[in-house]
Amino acid sequence: MLVGEGVMLISCSSKGKQRANMIKFFLMVNKQGQTRLSKYYEHVDIQRRSALEADVIKSCLSRTKEECSFVEYKDFKLIYRQYVALFVVVGVDDTENELAVYELVHNFVEVLDKYFSRVSELDIMFNLDKVHIILDEMILNGRTVETNKSRILAPLLALDKMAES
Repeated sequence: MLVGEGVMLISCSSKGKQRANMIKFFLMVNKQGQTRLSKYYEHVDIQRRSALEADVIKSCLSRTKEECSFVEYKDFKLIYRQYVALFVVVGVDDTENELAVYELVHNFVEVLDKYFSRVSELDIMFNLDKVHIILDEMILNGRTVETNKSRILAPLLALDKMAES
């Protein structure tokens, strides 16, 4: 199970080499299609990023609630989840476990809710550095490293405590 401890999934490629499943990017987007958070785990040129984000956002926002939250897109898969006015979209390679990433997204939002006490789009916009710290505690080099909410928030709470004193 993903929740509770860090997990790294390994799969074998066609040539018999082991290869870790990988998250390529992580986006938070509002209903108007404005990116509120973006984190890339592979190098993508700035010009290509805007085109990629626009295309990915269009692909996910145009889907109905009855449609599946997993989308085949070019050479990778998109896993997205809607929370009120925000969409979280994760691009992964084609061997990644969709349900594990879907649960990772939910865990990320639960951690944000725990820290911000009912997170909103404004919390993300005005505390982007803290949101990045949370995301960095959960995902490192495109791989899930931590899912325990208390461990994820510990460094941020320590920073907050130091700032108060």
